[in-house]
Amino acid sequence: MIHQIDTTDNIVAFRALAEVTKEDFVTAVAPAVEHLVKQTNEINFLLVLDTDIENFTTGAWLQDALLGLKNLGKWNRAAIVTDTDEIISFTNGFSYIVPGEFRGYKKVDFNKALNWVEGNIS
Repeated sequence: MIHQIDTTDNIVAFRALAEVTKEDFVTAVAPAVEHLVKQTNEINFLLVLDTDIENFTTGAWLQDALLGLKNLGKWNRAAIVTDTDEIISFTNGFSYIVPGEFRGYKKVDFNKALNWVEGNIS
């Protein structure tokens, strides 16, 4: 399940809980991202993982990949907030292979991640 987090108008932010499915991406994530692209012509994205990565279904991963590819040139800043070091390392390396900046943060650094995605800190 994915819930949208209320934030400033220049970003979209979500919290993933329990099982995350294709429907979560279709009904929550994709519409919010598309709306943001229409409003700002870029994607500033934050995802808090309050579930294990194994709880993402195959359909969720496919929808995530399709969303990323569809908007490949629109990514500006994206942060993943988790306490899993492997996900943080993977996220940090993503900037080397796709447009935009990607950073991983520990949960205790949620506010720092949010401020970075919003563009308030570098």
